[in-house]
Amino acid sequence: MTRIPLITERTDDLSKEQTEVFDRVVESRGRMIRPFGVLLHAPEIARHVAELGAQIRYGSSLSDHDRELVIIATGSSHGCDYVWDSHLPLAKAAGVADTTIDYLQGRDAPALPNTDLPKTDSLLIEFVRGLCGGSSVSEQVFEAARDELGDSGVVELSATIGYYTLMGYVMTSAGAC
Repeated sequence: MTRIPLITERTDDLSKEQTEVFDRVVESRGRMIRPFGVLLHAPEIARHVAELGAQIRYGSSLSDHDRELVIIATGSSHGCDYVWDSHLPLAKAAGVADTTIDYLQGRDAPALPNTDLPKTDSLLIEFVRGLCGGSSVSEQVFEAARDELGDSGVVELSATIGYYTLMGYVMTSAGAC
């Protein structure tokens, strides 16, 4: 049960701002999705979050594989079932290995780096867990990510983790995750 009612329908009792953002979310994502059902209670925040999310999802230089892996790893780190469930099919379609998915689901959780996982997957998960668990990554992990992705890639990686952390926190606090 949600703590804040989700705005799932375009009704007459929405404010002008809520209606505009509602329409923009539906246009860009094909339907109203749960995080924005919460965020629409603060329509200006919802508007900016939607724009950032569109850039992260559709304008990132990260490969589909890396972006979707980072998204499900972030959802897993924060225990947000919505992020995990909505992006798992996308991660599979982008080629994230079953061993990586099993690892993230906790079926096989030795310490990272994990030599049973593809090297890049292990690195990205370690980066996500560093930021999600302690708001930092070690110098070694940072440099390995920089070698793999370059400076702009590390910034996009960090921003993607931050965006899905935001979405998870909003939904978790509202009881919608």
